[in-house]
Amino acid sequence: MECVFGLVGNGFAIVAADTSAVHSILVHKSNEDKIIILDSHKLIAASGEPGDRVQFTEYIQKNVALYQFRNGIPLTTVAAANFTRGELATALRKNPSFVNILLAGYDKETGPSLYYIDYIATLHKVEKGAFGYGSYFSLSMMDRHFHSGMSVEEAIDLVDKCILEIRSRLVVAPPNFVIKIVDKDGAREYAWRESVKEAVAA
Repeated sequence: MECVFGLVGNGFAIVAADTSAVHSILVHKSNEDKIIILDSHKLIAASGEPGDRVQFTEYIQKNVALYQFRNGIPLTTVAAANFTRGELATALRKNPSFVNILLAGYDKETGPSLYYIDYIATLHKVEKGAFGYGSYFSLSMMDRHFHSGMSVEEAIDLVDKCILEIRSRLVVAPPNFVIKIVDKDGAREYAWRESVKEAVAA
């Protein structure tokens, strides 16, 4: 029941993901951050089997850091996307990882970009993308309201519309979402959209 989506605007890319950790009919937690900061100017939003998602995204994060440590320069967003795709393709023929990824980044030369990478190692550069059951609603909302060169305010408004539509239409809609943004100033958390708070144990 995961919902991960993102889009590219004027000088930035933005990604949003639900924060529910679910197994069968149980919700284990509702503040699981599924968007990791890959490096100073890259984000990975992932969905899929929880173990695969955590292991694979951390593996990519550490290898991107290792490349920068060895070579003194960071990978570009397209290079990181192709590396991720290559690792998924290798795993597909040995020990498949069921993980779908939206990789967002910002490069000085090319600006913001968003890459769609699914569990069978398909790679596409996109302006908007989504994974999970929430994609049925977020993609239709983005088809209707998305346009190239959106401002941050317009993009956040569209993200909020997608979240509202998912909460309204999806029978098992996740209550909480996290939104992160990457632009010339770096990758960072932008906001949370919460309707359920974690209960504090007595």
